[in-house]
Amino acid sequence: MLKLDHVVFSVRDADASLAFYRDVVGLPLIEAHEGEDWGDYPWLMMIFALAGGGEIVLVELRGAPAPDYGDLPKDARHYAMATDAVADLAEWRTKLRSVGVRFWEEDHGAQQSIYFEDPDGVVLEITAPPSCPRLDACDRAAGVVRRWLSGRSTQ
Repeated sequence: MLKLDHVVFSVRDADASLAFYRDVVGLPLIEAHEGEDWGDYPWLMMIFALAGGGEIVLVELRGAPAPDYGDLPKDARHYAMATDAVADLAEWRTKLRSVGVRFWEEDHGAQQSIYFEDPDGVVLEITAPPSCPRLDACDRAAGVVRRWLSGRSTQ
């Protein structure tokens, strides 16, 4: 049986989104990453913990077009569910192939993922093993976000 692992939303203003999810919603920022090329855009990813081990992930793609989500990298917005073991992904490969659903896979180091689209183009992910938020990483995540907001980016 699958459980929700994380949900990813593309955002236009990382500063406003950070304030909303952290201060209004009350979610701890547990991790942040940044890079120079996600679909040709510099990016910031902010990961917030949910009770029960799930996450909400917000991604700002600097310089991306206004909210026409068809123009963004399709995996910048997706819904992820988790299975307990990487070996379980073999069943998903078989199932998706048997019904003619195209998919792609990504190696995220500690996790392996299969991605595919629903009939409306919504990207779904099956990942294994489930994410495990680390609250001890809060200070590092806050530093990444501060650098992003000040306009400085590191590799």
